[in-house]
Amino acid sequence: MARSRSGRAGKASKRVASGGPLRRFAAAALRPALRWLRRAALLFVGLVAFFVGLYAFVNPPGGLYQAAEARRLGGIERQWVPLEAVAPVAARAAVAAEDANFCMHWGLDLDAIRAALSEGGQRGASTITQQVVKNVYLWHGRSWSRKALEALLTPAVELVWSKRRILEVYLNVAEFDAGVFGIEAAARHYFGVSADALTPLQSARLAALLPDPKGRDAAAPSAFVTRRAAAILDGAATIAADGRADCFQNAPD
Repeated sequence: MARSRSGRAGKASKRVASGGPLRRFAAAALRPALRWLRRAALLFVGLVAFFVGLYAFVNPPGGLYQAAEARRLGGIERQWVPLEAVAPVAARAAVAAEDANFCMHWGLDLDAIRAALSEGGQRGASTITQQVVKNVYLWHGRSWSRKALEALLTPAVELVWSKRRILEVYLNVAEFDAGVFGIEAAARHYFGVSADALTPLQSARLAALLPDPKGRDAAAPSAFVTRRAAAILDGAATIAADGRADCFQNAPD
């Protein structure tokens, strides 16, 4: 009985001994790959931190979508303006149209996401911050890889940028017609005025274009755009009255 146990123990020790070199070889082979992955992860985090921090103060040059449209159309209309050079009602109208709770969330509006899921994805749930991330750092499309990167970058932008900065960048990168980017170019394109001279009605009409800028016209609005603009005007007044514009606009116009 003792010999039998001793024999089994000997066989087990031989199996361990024979498996040891294989395990050591596998571990040695994996170490360079793990080191490469760690370095790649650190590089990615470093690049994210650099560009998120940079664009908190430096105006982004334009994203991949703008570059693609410039190639397709042979050029685009775009002129950067600070938020101070935008009619306050135009800023409120954009927030009312696209993200009424902009001042209340940290980049991802969970209530809007749940509502969108409950409706089977028939309505959008992207916040203004998410749209900034998509237009400045990423590409357009519905791929899961883009949405995953967007979900990672959005809280970082909210952490580093102020709400005023987020809205300022949004108003300068949003598309208002084919090849027309930013509220200054849109104001001149549709109404022949600068962004600081936009009236409430003009502001609401521009905001009504944002979900479908190539299919709608602010200068010759359809019945839908007219109704949508009226609703946006009401929404802009509401967020001014209830404090949901305070994070980007401290005083009424």
